[in-house]
Amino acid sequence: MNRIILSLFVAVFTLTVNAQITTPQPSPLQKIEQIVGLTDITVEYSRPGVKGRTIFGDLVPFNEIWRTGANANTKITFSTDVTIDGNKIEKGSYTIFSIPAEKSWEIVIYEETKSGTPKKLDETKIVAKVNVATQNIPMVIETFTISFDDMTTNAAVLGIMWENTYVGFKIETPVEEMVTKQITTVMNGPSSNDYYAAAVYYLENGKDIKKAQTWIDKSVEMTADSPKFWVLHRQALIHAKAGNKKGAIKAATASLKLAEKAGNAGYVKMNETYLKEWGAM
Repeated sequence: MNRIILSLFVAVFTLTVNAQITTPQPSPLQKIEQIVGLTDITVEYSRPGVKGRTIFGDLVPFNEIWRTGANANTKITFSTDVTIDGNKIEKGSYTIFSIPAEKSWEIVIYEETKSGTPKKLDETKIVAKVNVATQNIPMVIETFTISFDDMTTNAAVLGIMWENTYVGFKIETPVEEMVTKQITTVMNGPSSNDYYAAAVYYLENGKDIKKAQTWIDKSVEMTADSPKFWVLHRQALIHAKAGNKKGAIKAATASLKLAEKAGNAGYVKMNETYLKEWGAM
């Protein structure tokens, strides 16, 4: 009986020690996502409150680097290249630092995303820097807020507001370039890789081998100036399966020569094996 009581006591004590109390964060994390044109933009930041304090010029000093929020650095991610104030920024994730002043802010898009606000920014890691004028808000914005404003087909203003202050900077996305590229691709029809992929799928899944033969021939024809040994090898296999041994031997022979030139022993061996099987070696 004593052992049972002791075991129960240990179990209760263990649960008490391991118990954790979860309470709301004073500056909760928010993640916002917006499609601008054809670009996905994501912002992750923490949202402190005013809570009766003077914010800009006091809690957030003027002319000092600020993480633009609370807790971890505010992070922005672009799914494509974008442009901010004439600066082209490659797709990826960045930190948004800001240096508030009474009448304007300096917004800095920074390469490094690890937590911590440096005392001085490394100029080599600054990918964009833009000065924006502050705008007075006629009411108190209690919770620090980032938003996507003034949306167009290719741009948006990233708005930052807290207390009685609003600032915003424009992000432009390459909509015209992306759409034009898509139109050109569609109008030009399938690429060599498209024909190759379709032919290989049909070969490997036992589908219409005649269609596969047509597609692989188109792929090879489109790369006649710079043939690829792996494409020619697949052409040989497809022609062989379609009953065209002569075409298979021709393709395998060409593939063998290119594979030898490239020093690819694997394809050299595979081509030699099939050429022997087809009586060409």
